[in-house]
Amino acid sequence: MPVESGNSAAARQAKQKRKSHSLSIRRTNSTEQDRPSGHRDMLEAQDSKLPLSLRSNLLDLFGQIEREFENLYIENLELRREIESLNERLAGEGQTVDGGDLTKGALKTKASHSTSQLSQKLKTTYKASTSKRSNSFHGKVGGPRNFNVGNWELWGGDSWIVSSFKATTSRAVCQLVKEYVGHRDGIWDLALTRTQPTVLGTASADHCAMLWSIETGKCLLKYAGHAGSVNSIKFHPTEQMALTASGDQTAHIWRYMVQLPLPQPPADISVSCDDDVDFSDKDEADPEGDGVNECPTVRVATTTLKSHQGVVIAADWLVGGRQVVTASWDRAANLYEVETSELVHTLTGHDQELTHCCTHPTQRLVVTSSRDTTFRLWDFRDPSIHSVNVFQGHTDTVTSAVFTAGDNVVSGSDDRTVKVWDLKNMRSPIATIRTDSAVNRISVSATQRIIALPHDNRQVRLFDMTGVRLARLPRSNRQGHRRMVCCSAWNEENQACNLFTCGFDRQAIGWNINISALLQEK
Repeated sequence: MPVESGNSAAARQAKQKRKSHSLSIRRTNSTEQDRPSGHRDMLEAQDSKLPLSLRSNLLDLFGQIEREFENLYIENLELRREIESLNERLAGEGQTVDGGDLTKGALKTKASHSTSQLSQKLKTTYKASTSKRSNSFHGKVGGPRNFNVGNWELWGGDSWIVSSFKATTSRAVCQLVKEYVGHRDGIWDLALTRTQPTVLGTASADHCAMLWSIETGKCLLKYAGHAGSVNSIKFHPTEQMALTASGDQTAHIWRYMVQLPLPQPPADISVSCDDDVDFSDKDEADPEGDGVNECPTVRVATTTLKSHQGVVIAADWLVGGRQVVTASWDRAANLYEVETSELVHTLTGHDQELTHCCTHPTQRLVVTSSRDTTFRLWDFRDPSIHSVNVFQGHTDTVTSAVFTAGDNVVSGSDDRTVKVWDLKNMRSPIATIRTDSAVNRISVSATQRIIALPHDNRQVRLFDMTGVRLARLPRSNRQGHRRMVCCSAWNEENQACNLFTCGFDRQAIGWNINISALLQEK
């Protein structure tokens, strides 16, 4: 009976680990004794310094890769045939199926479900990170040159196979204005300063927050005071102070001073929103680009808030800026006095970890989101009574809930829906938006009330408050996000760059959205 070599045993262990992924790999014995003699003679005849057993194992592994790509090619053909068959059946009934509407089919549902599961594992792991920047993650997800079967779902899974069938009727123009590159890991959150000069702030899993010039894309300042992933960033309404939440179980308040560089003339890179060419193999953003290493660094916080017993996932300023609220994986939200760092209230009631918190722009209202499929509205307008209302309407994690300029709350969820709620009637949503991918941290424009939805599948879509789809941001000509999009933020005061998005491709993007064209299209 043949005995396995050490290299062969290691190869078998690697295969066993890959078995858990949705893409299966055919297995073959890789022992030297099991191979045909002609195969061994061919190896011996080749001029190589590698041991015969190692070369044989390499050939086996490359053979498995070739078979895997063959399987994917066959799956692609089968998907095409099933789509054509579905179109033929529905055409006979007077209907047609657009590839972009595959959310009604089992194929798209299965692909989106597997993608969502892997994305959720990614979010959970990295927002809790408190150690030095881990290179192991990049070994798994890595750049496009590091192929890994487990990567398949994170890059969009088999959904890229059907992406060529997608279409959109929107004729609005969306222009990519600027890319903000410099973080060494994924970007979870972004926000715009509320005082002059207006700059962009980003929060990243690389343990840093950065401030950027909107016009030039240059890094103006870096905050490196956290010992874990920076999960959110918000700016004081009247002063040059920032509030960041981190996986190190703290929230920091720190002051900043920036000087804007001279603006550069923008390049005309208009792209129609109709385009949807997939360039997921584009190189990762260069973390050393745009002079990030030369920008000033702040390492000490003015105030440290550390009453939580778990990851602090989000934080925000209450109206007036004298108090802040933090949301944590310890299932509680805390209300602090900024001047004294005193813990004023602990908001409990959620059954699972919190995922987000948001404050009303003009009233003392707070909304917290949770993995328990609910979000809660906390009312601090009456100092003697702190009421709470529970919104139930989602079937999976509520990833964010935000206030609009009116009396509405908009919530997004991993159940691939977005719901619009009336604060005066909380029994049921007044509008529901159904999508094909989990929704992350949404934003609503203040004046036109357009909802920007960042998705796990790398798309960003725009809807109005009634649930009508307005546009999809372009992903063509090597533009757009190449990993899941984590957050969006509007900046309507800037006519040239009025929407920002960030994702786990380590970059933030500034967009010019032709809002008048969107509303005319509606």
